[in-house]
Amino acid sequence: MKRAYYNNTILGFVTEDSNSILGQLSLNHANRSLDELQRNAWIKQIEILKEQLKGIDGSIYFEFQIPRMGKRVDNIIIVEDCVFVVEFKIGDNTYGKHAELQVIDYCLDLKNFHEGSHFVKLIPVLIATNAESCSTHTEKVIEHYQVAKCNKSGIKEIIEKFTQSSKDKINIEIWENSIYKPTPTIVEAAQALYKGHKVEEISRHDSEKINLNKTSNYINEVINNSKLNNKKSICFITGVPGAGKTLAGLSIANERMLVNEDEHAVFLSGNGPLVDVLREALARDFVLTAAESGQRVTKDEAKRKTNAFIQNIHHFRDEYLKYDVKPTERVVVFDEAQRAWTNKQVSSFMKRKKGIEDFDMSEPEFLIDVMNRHKDWCTIICLIGGGQEINTGEAGLEEWVNAFQKNYKDWEIHFSNSIINSPNYIKSETQRKWLYQNGTRETDLHLSVSVRSFRSEQVSEFVHELLELNLEKAKNLFSNCKKSFPVFLTRDMETAKKWLRKESKGTERIGLIASSGARRLKALGYDVKNEISAPNWFLNDSDDIRSSYFLEDIATEFDIQGLEIDRTCLIWGANFHLSNDEWQYQNFKGSKWQNIKQEVSKVYLKNTYRVLLTRARQGMVIYIPDGSEIDHTRPRNFYDGTYNYLKEIGIEELF
Repeated sequence: MKRAYYNNTILGFVTEDSNSILGQLSLNHANRSLDELQRNAWIKQIEILKEQLKGIDGSIYFEFQIPRMGKRVDNIIIVEDCVFVVEFKIGDNTYGKHAELQVIDYCLDLKNFHEGSHFVKLIPVLIATNAESCSTHTEKVIEHYQVAKCNKSGIKEIIEKFTQSSKDKINIEIWENSIYKPTPTIVEAAQALYKGHKVEEISRHDSEKINLNKTSNYINEVINNSKLNNKKSICFITGVPGAGKTLAGLSIANERMLVNEDEHAVFLSGNGPLVDVLREALARDFVLTAAESGQRVTKDEAKRKTNAFIQNIHHFRDEYLKYDVKPTERVVVFDEAQRAWTNKQVSSFMKRKKGIEDFDMSEPEFLIDVMNRHKDWCTIICLIGGGQEINTGEAGLEEWVNAFQKNYKDWEIHFSNSIINSPNYIKSETQRKWLYQNGTRETDLHLSVSVRSFRSEQVSEFVHELLELNLEKAKNLFSNCKKSFPVFLTRDMETAKKWLRKESKGTERIGLIASSGARRLKALGYDVKNEISAPNWFLNDSDDIRSSYFLEDIATEFDIQGLEIDRTCLIWGANFHLSNDEWQYQNFKGSKWQNIKQEVSKVYLKNTYRVLLTRARQGMVIYIPDGSEIDHTRPRNFYDGTYNYLKEIGIEELF
């Protein structure tokens, strides 16, 4: 795939006619409208680089694609053993912080996801054409803590400075043809998909196990067949934590909107923070993209346009509870469908909140009933995470199957073998047998490899064995993944914060997370009952005190489920701790802890820590408090057992 609008040897570029170069750039840009601002920027870049690169041997690229971020870097210049990643600010007389972070992010993206860039020197360069000249700290630039900054006359000097002790030259052909394996955050993915990128452009598909494109193709085939034959169908997409289920769902909803707007495809989620964060991210990006092309769009206008793509499932439910009409939507993606409510939970809610006395359906049954109002065709796509129910009244997959067993036997059901082979999805043998006999099995509907942490595919498996107290298996898995996915342990919070800040570069996001039941962290200054604004926490810049970067506000499992950040500090609470080789499950009431006795409540609490332990993309530090001699709610034995167990697994302590 051609990654740049223009590429050539530096000698070829310097000697080629400038109008020819501009023509190639314009031609490759033809899929969007080319504004005068962009054209003039290219003219100036060509002029400056022709002058500055004379006598230098290497290769040059204009508008090189950074797929994960849905962006293009102005220039890549390869000389000797260095890849210079260049961001131009034509006419600027200052070096902006946002531009500095952006060019560092480009370097980190190439380092992490472009095979040919894993072990080369990637030099972030910011050129503000009219700024003062600037000194460069070579080592900090190479390590991506700083950028090399210069004006239009300083480019050659920077190139010579970083190549003066060059060793092996980069093989240009190998570098150009290297595999690119991006793993976007769900926020980056939503923004890129909404802009028109396809899922194969922005996500990994480098093995038989990791191929969201295959999953999307199968779903599209089911939708097209349903449409052609007037059938109603449902597809269950399952997968391990971080395998890309939400990405697959967003891709399908977006793709069907592009295929046919009359299908009114929509992505629905009951996860309020996820909906809020994605909607805000799309709106902000829409405003920014419009501004870059010289248009002015207000945030409210952007929200009106983007909010139709992602909606809250409860608003959808309430709309069709009020009106007994068929929905406008033909294709509906239900995110985290395992969290839909049981009959008991939804009936209680309807009685308390809606004044409906005789409501007798589970949430899955009602949602199917709404879509069943179509007389001809429709398709439901359910995204199911096994072992991720974290709240009272969440039904799991079994309630969806139960609805089809009782009332909707004419629907086509598509699922993978994982559903009938794993008790994480369906515990009832009778249900598994019914599904086996009445559904269609398809391997591509299960996503078996976690790609949240691009540094190690084994993190979710390691977390599972850790929580199941399988010490030897946890040890082995951790020894395999600790180099690529560092996990540390500490009893000192300042040490944890220092590690997060030191390890993270560019806009890599850091944050504090904890269980909503870890109530006695309040004694340490961390109140899990203090509600955060998820869009502010997940999206705001590092200079905003409400953002995760400030390491003040804590996100709980309800805030962060379905989302992720680069590095986390998990503050371990006394509500879930190890004693006598068994997990102890506790709930804080009044002024003391109470033991949790209900098995289902124990499952929810263990799943809470499963969610928290699988939110980081690049590494985490686990902070376990020391406990207190004078506070009866925080004795040392509530913490020491967990600490010793994690040490025994092999997790190294930070001091």
